[in-house]
Amino acid sequence: MIVYKFYLRDSISGDIFLGALPERRKNPKRITDESIIKWGRNYFGMQGNHKDIFFIKTVLEESEKRYPNLSPP
Repeated sequence: MIVYKFYLRDSISGDIFLGALPERRKNPKRITDESIIKWGRNYFGMQGNHKDIFFIKTVLEESEKRYPNLSPP
């Protein structure tokens, strides 16, 4: 399962983990960096510049899929 982990770049406190969203789109033509950033900004409520938020594409292993909460403790 492909998951995008979103972070907010902050020059004072460093990169802040916002959360993770699983990829559910079936059409790969719709999956672009811009669409992923827009999705993250809409979901996490970011009002700032798109340069302040970034994502890391990861693949979850089978054992990790049963833990729906991907947020840090």
